[in-house]
Amino acid sequence: MASIWHTKPDLKYINQYILSGTLDSHLGISMTDVGDNFLSATMPADARTFQPSGIVHGGANVVLAETLGSTAAYHVIDRSFQHCRGQDISATHLRPVSGGVVTGTTRPIHLGRRSHVWEIELRNSAGKLTCVARLILAIIDINRDKIHD
Repeated sequence: MASIWHTKPDLKYINQYILSGTLDSHLGISMTDVGDNFLSATMPADARTFQPSGIVHGGANVVLAETLGSTAAYHVIDRSFQHCRGQDISATHLRPVSGGVVTGTTRPIHLGRRSHVWEIELRNSAGKLTCVARLILAIIDINRDKIHD
C-alpha cells in the first residue's frame, strides 16, 4: 500500500510542539503510532475526561476524534498551498469507558481536492470498540482562504 502522507507525521514533534498548551494537552491526548494510511493517539480515561457519572464524556471522545482526523489531514495536504478546516463531525458512542486509556485510530475514507472524510475508531484498554466518529474537512487553497476571511 502506498503512503497517504505528503509529510509523514512526526509523533514526537506533534506531541511536544503542536499539541502543547492546547485542549488536547489538558485532556492528556498523545499521538502514539503512524502507518502508511493511519494515525493513532491515546487519551486517559480519568478525571480530566470524565463526565459527572464517572465515564468518559462524549465531548472528550469527539475532541480525540477531531484531533486525530485534523492532524492526519494536515499531513496529507501540501501546507504551502492549502489549509484544512473542520466542517462536520459526528460520533456514535457504543459503550462507556470508566478507566484505563482510550485509543483512537483514524483512516481516510475520501481524500479529495476540496474535501476529506476521515473515520475514527475509539477503543478501550481491552480493545473493544467504544465510539465511531466521522470527520469532514474542507480543503482550502491558501489564496482563496485569504480572500474569504
